[in-house]
Amino acid sequence: MNIDRETGLLDGARHCPSPNYDERPQGCIPELIVLHNISLPPYEFGGPWIDHLFTNQLDPTAHPFFADICHLRVASHLLIRRNGELVQYVPFHKRAFHAGVSSYKGREHCNDFSVGIEIEGSDFEPFTEAQYVQLETLLPVLVDAYPTLNLADITGHEHIAPGRKTDPGPFFDWKRLSERLGVTLPAAACE
Repeated sequence: MNIDRETGLLDGARHCPSPNYDERPQGCIPELIVLHNISLPPYEFGGPWIDHLFTNQLDPTAHPFFADICHLRVASHLLIRRNGELVQYVPFHKRAFHAGVSSYKGREHCNDFSVGIEIEGSDFEPFTEAQYVQLETLLPVLVDAYPTLNLADITGHEHIAPGRKTDPGPFFDWKRLSERLGVTLPAAACE
């Protein structure tokens, strides 16, 4: 697994380009990794719906929930599906629209300086072994490609947008991730 620094693309990922990104502000570089969860329709896995949402092609008539979200212009950099498949929507050096109103260590607008990784799942059930293995393999590769990233600066959407977001949720195993990466993640101390 490698990242081309020029293109910001991960080899081995399926590339599904999203228009929901722009340039990072002057002087902003990737310094934070934000983990999310997503399922479309809610609590259902598989299907093309995440790709459709992140590429502004979600059919509002395909499911009642879609009418409420089809107008959103959002995307993460990467998705890890239940089977471990990697899907990249936005080059890592670009600003993806994944975090919304957010703050990390007193610094606002986390999209400006973060990489967003969606993990297909929900707040109500465990993630798969394939997803953890993929995440544990990917994170050191990201840090190697972007030395401004640090394995200790991995957080959840719930931590940068408390009260507004709950993901990756109570079933995400922060302790396992801390141990596998050999770092102390602040979220692991909360478990």
